Amino acid sequence: MPYTRLVFPRGRRRRTRFARVMRALWRDTSALWREFRVPIVVFLLVTLGGGWLYGELYQHARGHDIPLIDRPYIMLQLMILETPEVAPPEWYLVAFWYLLPPIAAFIIGRGAVDFVRLFFNRGERRRAWEEAVASTYRNHIIILGVGHVGLRVARTLAGMGFEVVGIDVKSKPETDIELAALGIPLLVEDGRSMGVLERAGLRSALAFIACTANDHTNLEAIMRARDLNPNVRIVARMWDDQFSKQMKQFMGVEAVMSASDLAAPAFAGSAVGVEITQTIHVNGMDYSLIRLTVEPGSFLDGQEVGTLQTQNQMDIVLHGRNGSTEVQPSRQIVVQAGDTLVIFARHDQILSVVSRNRKA
Repeated sequence: MPYTRLVFPRGRRRRTRFARVMRALWRDTSALWREFRVPIVVFLLVTLGGGWLYGELYQHARGHDIPLIDRPYIMLQLMILETPEVAPPEWYLVAFWYLLPPIAAFIIGRGAVDFVRLFFNRGERRRAWEEAVASTYRNHIIILGVGHVGLRVARTLAGMGFEVVGIDVKSKPETDIELAALGIPLLVEDGRSMGVLERAGLRSALAFIACTANDHTNLEAIMRARDLNPNVRIVARMWDDQFSKQMKQFMGVEAVMSASDLAAPAFAGSAVGVEITQTIHVNGMDYSLIRLTVEPGSFLDGQEVGTLQTQNQMDIVLHGRNGSTEVQPSRQIVVQAGDTLVIFARHDQILSVVSRNRKA
């Protein structure tokens, strides 16, 4: 089958990648901070504030000054039951010895150690990190359902240079590996949720593609997406023709497609030895592009390109013969049996060309 591959300049994308990573790092760290801020604040107060207070009380009681740099370390020692010296007789100093171990247990229990570990090892919070990356995207494309169809769509869009965010209720290791290689963040959540769509950046997205295998899931997600962003371009995968008509009519969905509809021209064309594209709609009219080999004795055989185009209301965009190919061929070229033609015309005319090409 013929295909189209669009290539967009990547210079600006390279220039903005560093800024995006820094924004994602900031947002991810902010999320970590919100989750672990209580134990972190307590830890800082105890080690810095408590250390300063302990040093002042110690100097008052003993007349000996503890350097400021050593005071937090003494607090850490007391937290882990490693006494820096013999227990002092002053009750207000001994109070530190007894209070700091329970405070340490509280800090550890609330996850301060986890904060440090997760901050330096983002891989353990991959999903949260990908969500942070997704939140930095603008004018991107969101794909709901990264299965067989969705993954191919994501692969194609990434190859075109578009930024993509995936959403799926589950993921497979091989899918994760490929999406990571493509630089596509994946939110493993229910895409029908308003909150999930918000986190995927739907309000600033260019397009939303609903391509799960469940019509009801796609329909519900599209309703949420349209509420969040009335201007987003929506493309849907549907099995039920009734759903397709309703979505186009009432929900402003630009395109509703099914795998069977998309595959039908390929199967039909292969059966008769031609390649035909899916129809496109322009001003209420269907158009298609076809590649065929001219059969001996058909209406194409022995005619000039210009004559065929004028008489049959079609555009011969490519002519191939004996291994050479000419795009937009001269109108004076005489078509011969065995030539390869690529023709663009109304879909009904394309079907007529295929039929008449088979007749000797």
